Amino acid sequence: MPWATILILAGLCGASLGQYNEEEDLAWLQYYLRQSRVSSYNYVPYYEEESPAYAYSYPSGPDTEPEAVPEPQQAAPWRCPQECDCPPNFSSAMYCDTRNLRYLPFVPSRMKYVYFQNNLITAIQEGAFDNATELEWLALHNNQIGSEKMGKRVFGKLQRLERLYMNNNNLTRLPSPLPRSLRELHLSYNQISKVPSNALEGLENLTALYLSHNFIFEMGASLKGLKSLILADLSYNNLRKVPDGLPASLEQLYLEYNYINAIPDEYFQVSPRLLYVRMSHNSLTNQGLSSNTFNSSSILELDLSYNRLQKIPRVNTNLENLYLQGNQINEFSISSFCSVVDVMNYSRLQVLRLDGNEIKRNAVPPDAPLCLRRATVIEI
Repeated sequence: MPWATILILAGLCGASLGQYNEEEDLAWLQYYLRQSRVSSYNYVPYYEEESPAYAYSYPSGPDTEPEAVPEPQQAAPWRCPQECDCPPNFSSAMYCDTRNLRYLPFVPSRMKYVYFQNNLITAIQEGAFDNATELEWLALHNNQIGSEKMGKRVFGKLQRLERLYMNNNNLTRLPSPLPRSLRELHLSYNQISKVPSNALEGLENLTALYLSHNFIFEMGASLKGLKSLILADLSYNNLRKVPDGLPASLEQLYLEYNYINAIPDEYFQVSPRLLYVRMSHNSLTNQGLSSNTFNSSSILELDLSYNRLQKIPRVNTNLENLYLQGNQINEFSISSFCSVVDVMNYSRLQVLRLDGNEIKRNAVPPDAPLCLRRATVIEI
């Protein structure tokens, strides 16, 4: 009888354990779906019962109240801080996002992907990442980090870092120096006012640069040495002139919502791969443009809407989308699209927007349908 009782109890425990695992899996799935709506960086939740995390303490400024942070604790270099999640099936990632953190927890040396976004972090202590030299992806966006509270070489040892997210912070200048391995740099929605010509020096692997929604009034030739740059977003700034020396690799250039009033002759010719140019909501006039400014065979989409143009600038016949709404254009010049109009010569333009100008519908010349035979949308 005792042996039978033991067997029955063992069977009941096994059934109960199997039921528990099933419910746990369901709870995990529900948590994952909820978290995926909150942040694109949240994956599998996992809490390790480790010793208290190491926390950096930051010296307060002369006019600021000292912040209360936990006392630094010694942590093994492989352990996960209690403030964060380190999934066992993704051991090189650490999720510390959306936890009201005011400091950076210790980063274990094995980590490659670390997420600190959506917190209240204000400072990054010198040496904060010296232990995590394998980092490839570092997310620090949506915090309160200021340039004056960052170590001078805080990213200096991250020679494998490829993506750095610091948008939506309080930065007044670009972090420097930056790792030469960097491929994406996200610094939008900060308070940066100037980008020195040497600020991005050595970043020959950088493919995407996001600097929109800052206060930048000067770029100089800071883009010139970026030999791999594909996308440059400088929209919503205070630029009075276009950046000097575009890279030959550039494909997308976004300069809308600035104060640019002129573009040098053949400015875009140095970028033979350029496909998309957006310069809406600037102060461009025909006097500030030459006849060949936009005559680039590579450009497929050109947005010049909401400027001060009085005439349609000359564009290349390969252009497919042209946005000119909200200007002061008062005539429809077919020579802007086709230098010669016949059966063999015509524009590849598909979308042309001229609404919100001073031009009248009856001003369209009779040979327009022959030149613009591929156009599917023409708004006047």
